[in-house]
Order: sequence, then structure tokens, then C-alpha cells
Amino acid sequence: MEYAVEMERITKRYPGVLANDDVSLCVGAGEIHGLIGENGAGKSTLMNILYGLELPDSGVIRVFGREAAIGSPNAAIRLGISMVHQHFMLMPNMTVLQNIILGRAPTRFGFIDRAKAREAISDIIDRYDLAVDLDLKIYQLSVGQKQRVEIIKALYRRAKILVLDEPTAVLTPDETNRLMSVLRRLKEQGISIIFITHKLREVMEVSDMITVMRKGAVTGRVKGAEASAGSLSTMMVGRIVDMSVPKAERKPAEEPIVEIDCLHALNSRGLPALRGVSFRIFPGEIVGVAGVEGNGQTELIEVISGLSRPLSGSVRFMGLDVTHMPVRPRRELGMAHVPEDRLKQGVAASCSIRDNLVLGCYYRPPYSKLGVMDNNRLSGLAERLREDFDIKAPGTGGLLGTLSGGNMQKVVFARETHDSPKFLIAAQPTRGVDIGAIEYIRRRIMRLRDEGSAILLVSAELDEILSLSDRILVMYEGEIAAEVDGNCADEDEIGQFMMGARRKGHSDA
Repeated sequence: MEYAVEMERITKRYPGVLANDDVSLCVGAGEIHGLIGENGAGKSTLMNILYGLELPDSGVIRVFGREAAIGSPNAAIRLGISMVHQHFMLMPNMTVLQNIILGRAPTRFGFIDRAKAREAISDIIDRYDLAVDLDLKIYQLSVGQKQRVEIIKALYRRAKILVLDEPTAVLTPDETNRLMSVLRRLKEQGISIIFITHKLREVMEVSDMITVMRKGAVTGRVKGAEASAGSLSTMMVGRIVDMSVPKAERKPAEEPIVEIDCLHALNSRGLPALRGVSFRIFPGEIVGVAGVEGNGQTELIEVISGLSRPLSGSVRFMGLDVTHMPVRPRRELGMAHVPEDRLKQGVAASCSIRDNLVLGCYYRPPYSKLGVMDNNRLSGLAERLREDFDIKAPGTGGLLGTLSGGNMQKVVFARETHDSPKFLIAAQPTRGVDIGAIEYIRRRIMRLRDEGSAILLVSAELDEILSLSDRILVMYEGEIAAEVDGNCADEDEIGQFMMGARRKGHSDA
């Protein structure tokens, strides 16, 4: 068999961490190869080495049978290797078109030939159904649209070997299905694909071969057609993972803790995003928000959390009108927020893990007195949270930016939920985390609900909405298209509401 990629005995060490321990990976030409493992298992490090972002301490790489020294992404691109990263590598103030052609722009008479570039990119968009407006700037796009831009950019570079790091983490079920079709078409054209994911169903569905990593080493290899969720999860975490979440009978209070009344708001492009949204949330219940990304969920979260102001309407929390209240006073009332984009809104990547864990409480007693922080208490809290939430790092003194995406998400979730907030906005809480962490986070959300917290759960994972929610609100074009009882919700019915094929009135309770 001809191999597109052969990585033999790759070892990579960081201070205090053995990221890759004598790892070998072989990917056949025209093969979809699944690469799975827990957060911090070494998957992204291995692929960063293949893409030239990191240099191995030892080991050999061959590309189509020839030994290659890949010292930079440019060297990788010259070899036909392209990578779509979990965290987007896009310039926010440039247009979609400019980002795609950056470093590979066609020219005519010494000038960039935008017409030729647009034609080539439009062909990719049409061929693979990856709709995005080429003239919008990146900061104006939703998370899902940014992901599409990354995929288009890789296809535009005509990669022979395509590395996808958690490509479906930000996609809706329908978008995921379309991506799977794209991968199969690319495979038919002889392109080799390395597909990194935490979603076992997806990796089993699309992969020819699957390699499993744990704690920096390969723990197993299996053909996709012969794999099972149980065997893969055992190789990943050392045990069978139970994704079902026991749900006690809902016991909400009589009075709502959150009241949303006729909210209207604009998106970043100045267009209507919320059109008269109203609902209530009671202590002791989970209200799930389902919908295709870009239908007002982001703006709803930002208005409720205080990150933006509505055009009209009101937000009441704990009996108070907080519509124009800044973020910190809302948090001091007991509101917490796990944002959908952890890098943009959830963390300070250049600060320490400790500082990120204590951002919500460093200024309050018993962690501060008369404006002086108690560093011993803060360090003790951070270390306890690192252990309780299984954040994979040798300590809390290192930079947060050195963590994997899933471990960053654990830091955000630990900070926002460890003191049992009265109201939690959980936006994509399990995006980009491994199955063991998904299990933990979902059970933690349910425990908060059972302890009396009110939770607004916004997720692109429909199975997550269905398994956790007491009530489900479906958003379409900035409105609530339907309200469904979470105990008798039907996936197909919700899918129709998400696409605007059906509408159904909703109540406030």
C-alpha cells in the first residue's frame, strides 16, 4: 500500500509534559484516517509536527515515500499538506476573500487578480456547498461560517493531504452531514485526510482506519468498519463512557429567575438578529435553545449576559431590570457565562492557568482583603479546580495558551460553575472537548439544575439539547419558532422547526 504520510517514532517533550511518546502513524493515499483521543492525548501536537508548526525531538516523517524535514507551514504546503485548525487562523479585519488567497493570490500584470480568485473560490463553494459571503470581514461571521472559510482555504490550496482538527465542533448536524459528503468526495479524488475528532459516531462513519492516542502514546489501531463506541472509548480513557445523563423530575420554583421580554437586537453587520424574543426561566430547570447557527442565538446570549445592549425589550434577573447593567454586577448577582468562543470571550491565553481560573473571584473575600489579593488562597483554589475538573496540566503556573482547546474549555467551565451560580448561560459547553469531559460537563450541568440553578443551554449538538433540556426553544430568523417539552421532544420535528419548515407557538412556562 502506498502511504501518503509515514510518521515513525515521533517524540516531543515540553517542560513537564511528554506530549508525543514514540508515536507512529501511517496514512494511506486516498484514505480517511481518524485520529482520536482525550484532550491532551497528543493528537494536535502530532499534527502540528506534520504541518511544520512544531519540530519533533526525534523521529522520521515521510511524505509519499520521501523523507521530509518540515520546518515550517510553508514547507508543509509545498509538500501538499494543509491543516484546518481547531482555533481559526484567520485575520479578523480582512475579508473572506482576502483570507483565503493570503499567500497564494493569483496575479495579472503584477496586480492581484481578484476576479480569477473569486471565480476559483466560488467554484469550490458551489461544488462543496460551503456558502459564505466573500466580501464580509471575518469578525462579522459566526463561528460556523469561520469554520467554512478555513475549509475553503484548505481546498483552494489544493492539498493532497488534509488535516482537519475538530472540524465538526462548530457545525450543525446538517452541516456535519454535508462535510462528511465533502470528505468522501475528496477521498474519491485521491486526497488523504486525517480527521481529528472526539465524536465517535462521526469517526466510525467516515474513517477507513482509526488510530487512538492516550497520554501521548498510541493505544490502538482499528479499521473504521470494525470499530465500536465501547472499544474506542476504552482505548481513549481506559473505561467505557456512559453518555446518558440521569434526569430527575423537574421541580422548578413558582417564580422565574430570568424574564426576557420582547427583545430586539442587531447583529455585527447592523442587521436585525432578535425579533421580539420573550421567555422565562425558572430555578431548577434547563431551557435548551436549538437552531442553525446564525439565527440569533449569539445575540441573545450577548444581550442576556451584558456583552451587548438590545434595541428594545428588557432582561430581568432576580427581580431586577438588568437590561443596561454591566457584566460584573450581573455576575455578582449570581449570573455565570460559558461563552461559545472561548478564545475570544472566555480566556486570557497569555495569562497563567491560575489567573484564568480565579478571574471571577480574585477581588472578593476571602480571596482579597482591602484590595490586596491573598495569593495563597487563590493558588489553592486554582489547584483544587485543576484536580476537580481534570484539567491536564502539570500545575496552574503555566500559560493557558499552552493547553489544548478542550482543556481551555475545562478551565472556563470550572471558573464559571464551581460556586454553583444562580443562573448559568452555557453556550456550546462541550464544544471541542473529549468524550470523558463531555460526560463530566453534562452531569455537572444536570447537578446544577438539581441543586436549583437555572440554566440556559445553547448548543449546536442536538443530542445534547435533547438529553439535558426540560424545555426546548427553537430559534429561526431571530424568533422563537417553537417551544417543545424536553421529555417528549422529537429530533425530526425539532429539525423542521430549525429549518423554518414548521412553526409553533410557545408559552413562558
